[in-house]
Amino acid sequence: MPDHIRFILRHAAFGLVIALAFVGMLLAFDVGGLWHLVTHTAEGPIALLMLVVFCTITFGSAQIGYKIMTMGEDDDDDRGGKRDAIRSYDAIPIPVRTDDRRR
Repeated sequence: MPDHIRFILRHAAFGLVIALAFVGMLLAFDVGGLWHLVTHTAEGPIALLMLVVFCTITFGSAQIGYKIMTMGEDDDDDRGGKRDAIRSYDAIPIPVRTDDRRR
């Protein structure tokens, strides 16, 4: 399996674990009477499954996005970090003609 697919699946699994913990805490603290609704209605298991699936999509996507955005390597030079690297280009002013007839 390619490394990038393994990377995405691994962090999606971390998102699943976070989602299961989140849903478990929602049920344990009975937020909004959720435990009662899940256990005392016929559609409770389907609603619980949907809650887990959508939380997994949310937390898995956030985990994958976070890990992808933090993959960059820092520069080892002593220029002061990324902020100075952005400003390292030389700006050249460009003359712009204006129309003075607007007065």
